[in-house]
Amino acid sequence: MSKIELIGFAGKPIGINTGLFINNEFQSATGGSQLEVENPTTGKQLASVSAALREDVDAAVVAAQAAFRGPWRSVTPAQRGKLLNQLADLIERDADDLASLEALDAGILFGVSKTMHIPQATATLRYFAGWADKIAGQLLSIPEGYAYTRREPLGVCAAVVPWNAPLMITIWKLAPAIAAGNLLIIKTPELAPLYGQKLASLVKEAGFPPGVVNIICGHGSVAGQALAEHGGIKKIAFTGSGPVGREILRAAAGSNLKKVTLELGGKGPSIVFADADLDNAVFWTAAGITTNNGQVCAAGSRIYVHTSIYDKFLLAFAEKLAHGSHGDPLSDETDKGPVISHKQKDRITDYVRHAKESGVRLLAGGEVIPGKGHFVANAAFADVPEDARIMQEEIFGPVASIAKFETETEVVDKANATEYGLSAAIFTNDVNRAQRVTEGLESGQVTVNCWGLLHANTPFGGVKQSGFGRDMGEEALDGWLTTKTVKYFTLPTTTLV
Repeated sequence: MSKIELIGFAGKPIGINTGLFINNEFQSATGGSQLEVENPTTGKQLASVSAALREDVDAAVVAAQAAFRGPWRSVTPAQRGKLLNQLADLIERDADDLASLEALDAGILFGVSKTMHIPQATATLRYFAGWADKIAGQLLSIPEGYAYTRREPLGVCAAVVPWNAPLMITIWKLAPAIAAGNLLIIKTPELAPLYGQKLASLVKEAGFPPGVVNIICGHGSVAGQALAEHGGIKKIAFTGSGPVGREILRAAAGSNLKKVTLELGGKGPSIVFADADLDNAVFWTAAGITTNNGQVCAAGSRIYVHTSIYDKFLLAFAEKLAHGSHGDPLSDETDKGPVISHKQKDRITDYVRHAKESGVRLLAGGEVIPGKGHFVANAAFADVPEDARIMQEEIFGPVASIAKFETETEVVDKANATEYGLSAAIFTNDVNRAQRVTEGLESGQVTVNCWGLLHANTPFGGVKQSGFGRDMGEEALDGWLTTKTVKYFTLPTTTLV
């Protein structure tokens, strides 16, 4: 199988295999099928990797099934935890390589990947490593004797992950799946698959038996569809867009009714009350829409500010957005990389253009960035009507929609007036208000006086059309386990006569 060398942070060469990782070996896709990977900073081709076809998905399932019947059954829960810890150690060791790969094909800032995404991924691995030998059922009393429950693995499972934080979100699936005793086939994103090629080599080095973790790249319409339809797969976890999530649900229903968990889009509200620390609120609300160019499902793209501090907030927010320089995400001096693709750039600029043409007030940014690569400027609009496209639709870009409010009830109603419900943020120094508003918001996560913090022990996921199921936290295990009830009859036979 071919291997390529790329240049990462500080000019360090990174060697990766380009094949599909099945049964602990890299191999070519059926018919030599290939996928071209672009560098979003330059717009030029970066690499070619094998692209899985339906036959390759079948091979990955067969390998996983063989492992489930064979060596994986003899691996104890404590040993599963050890494997997850070993993988965490290896990811930390090769953090520069993994962060470089995310910068090269996803445009993620090297520093963001290394100091945020990778530590979060390793923390998640270690958290679920601790759970591996603590998954237990219940002992129950019944009139005829006693019963107990067993929490068992589902078997062969699949994960389809997105390009905006690929390593971190892959680990959100891998860690609980393995801790629960499952086997996992991971389909990496076609726009940013290179981290997965590196991760595959670390899986093997960590000592996972062949077939337990298979990592394949391929087009969603081919490899992803094959996974969703496959009768040998018992569960599929997906993070991505709403339309694709619906396709996965339809495929699962039309095949074997496999278990499905979905983490889909968001249109997160950030609510700034009059008593909030203004500097803190400006910092976090700006971070909430500019981090990773707003290509974040939990982005705080709708910002509601109390009327009494509205004008002051707008001045500070506009000034905050004005700072920063775009460029190579591998450079320490860059604080704004490219968006993932030319298509994504066009999508974002179309929303900005439409808002301007509709008469929405442009507060800051929104200019065209000339030159090579897929760069877009931050943009903030003020006095945005509730029915504006930029207020209602997920843009997945650095476009903030700001509006004022007067009452608590009013702003909660506005925050909930969306099909999404993934993440929300509140800024206030009134503990009672924070509690009331938190209870009133239709959202899977609410942060108070900050935005978007993630922790391995706190569940993350959405309500409404943001999906169902949870990543991280103890609750994540529920999506990777099934419960079996065992009943023991102990009454004498004479009692039945």
